[in-house]
Amino acid sequence: MDRTRALVVTAVPAERDAVTLATGAPPDAFTLPTGLTLHRGPAWDAVAVGVGPAAAAAGTATVLAVAPGRYDLVVAAGIGGGFAPVADVGDTVVGSALIAADLGAESQDGFVDLAELGFGRVSHRPPEGLAEAVAEATGGVLGPVLTVATATGTAERAATLAGRHPGAAAEAMEGHGVATAAAAHRLAVLEIRTVSNPVGPRDRAAWRIPAALRALTDAFAAAGPAVEKWRQQPHEQHG
Repeated sequence: MDRTRALVVTAVPAERDAVTLATGAPPDAFTLPTGLTLHRGPAWDAVAVGVGPAAAAAGTATVLAVAPGRYDLVVAAGIGGGFAPVADVGDTVVGSALIAADLGAESQDGFVDLAELGFGRVSHRPPEGLAEAVAEATGGVLGPVLTVATATGTAERAATLAGRHPGAAAEAMEGHGVATAAAAHRLAVLEIRTVSNPVGPRDRAAWRIPAALRALTDAFAAAGPAVEKWRQQPHEQHG
């Protein structure tokens, strides 16, 4: 029987390619019946599924249902914004929790999240010890990663999100969607982001995307042994 592997889910091909570059060998690329292209390496499969939590959930669930082989871990990965002073541009962030930060309802008393509404799960967490081990291996910041459907572009919204989620380290648009699909398949989940820009006023000229992609490659190269060690330990199904 084939060994289990990790499925790494990114939004765009540039992030996927940064992940597969960490293996040091060209991946085998093949198209699934649904049209998604899976890049298979020695221990990691990587797929770009599109931007946003809906695309992330749909794409991840599709791959988990139709891809050949077995997975024991699903990793949401890519570049993202960092919440100063917790995470600066160039840092690697490993999610202690994958949080749906703006999915819910506004009320006269403020924002009401998905869990408070009774409509679902607002936060997913990696298995015990895994995120900590990966953060140590990569030299990364360990903290909550917020999933948003609308990227933050003002200082006011950045402050609101940081106040609502103390210790928030990064913002991206796919993690909670990936985690929702992983949970449906009772699989462990993790999120790794490298910071290309601060969360706050939108200033494309200040984004450091190429550097963040290079950092993503380095992060996955460093994370490999920590993930492999976790794999070798007995662990229960997740979900």
